[in-house]
Amino acid sequence: MRWLMIAALLVPFAAQADMDTRVGRVSVTPVMSGLEDPWGFDFLPGGGVLVTQLDGSFVARLPDGKTASLPGPDGLAVVGQGGLLDVMVPADFAKTGEVYYSFAKKQRGGSGTALGRMILTPQTLSFKSHETLFEIAAGSSGGRHFGSRIVEGRDGHIYMSVGDRGDRSSAQDLTRENGSILRLTRDGTVPADNPFNGSAIWSYGHRNPQGLTVAPDGNIFAIEHGPKGGDEINRIRKGRNYGWPVISYGTHYSGGTVGEGTAKAGMEQPMLYWDPSIAPSGAMVYSGKLWTKWKNHIFTGSLKFDNIQVASPGAGSKITDVLRSAETQRVRDVDEAPDGSIWFLSQPEGRLYRLSPHGN
Repeated sequence: MRWLMIAALLVPFAAQADMDTRVGRVSVTPVMSGLEDPWGFDFLPGGGVLVTQLDGSFVARLPDGKTASLPGPDGLAVVGQGGLLDVMVPADFAKTGEVYYSFAKKQRGGSGTALGRMILTPQTLSFKSHETLFEIAAGSSGGRHFGSRIVEGRDGHIYMSVGDRGDRSSAQDLTRENGSILRLTRDGTVPADNPFNGSAIWSYGHRNPQGLTVAPDGNIFAIEHGPKGGDEINRIRKGRNYGWPVISYGTHYSGGTVGEGTAKAGMEQPMLYWDPSIAPSGAMVYSGKLWTKWKNHIFTGSLKFDNIQVASPGAGSKITDVLRSAETQRVRDVDEAPDGSIWFLSQPEGRLYRLSPHGN
């Protein structure tokens, strides 16, 4: 059934809270509540926001504070870490009504990460259609390591992160999309200038990148889960090999060394790595609009430690801030709103929050 339902939020909000940070006190304000296993969100023109729920449904918060429930795609595989994953509202949404999303799709032999497109009426958010634009090669079983985030690059193409699906060696196999960052046109085809002979792969050797973000200068950064230790921030470059499972700063859960150690010629080093792992999630690079001291810093949620970690930009990157409050539980996604405020999803609470300067 294809329909739109609009209703006021029924779950009462908690009071606004405060958080002390290196850049001063910030206010933590709940924006949406009653979400079921939320995974990703992006902003709509005019002050709205669109959220994905792992079970396959979209929830939109309209500028008037009401919510709209939108149907998910057919063929969704809700298995393990899979389901409806990220969502991206392109810059021209008000003209095209196009929304892009990643999801776990049922396939022969199991399921794989896929890119979908939903068409809405921009003014009313009335649902029109779903279309699967691209899916990774079929044949992966199990419910691990789908990735997956999607962003709109400065070049107008879509970049999508894909996990290795628990098949480590596939991340070094250029005949498969597992363990890679993909680059696609908005119709789901492969751009002619991709590096590997008609493949969607832009970079490879990734384990499970659940964060992907475009900086204000156009650089793309991926944040990925390592094994036991070795979570990473990587600056993504065309055709580069990021090493998994040949090199890693983590170890296998059995305690054994991963591959050949921490470095190998022809394989990229991370910009920053965490040991112990923080279980990183969605990420963003901050513009500095409201907090100049955070300009160009990389924010990522921690699923393990219930906080938001902030990394300095460039070579020698390090963690400069750890934002934590009662609201930062299992932070699944974080993003900057058009007004410069910072929003984040708390997965177990089922809430979307807004960080703003104290009193705003």
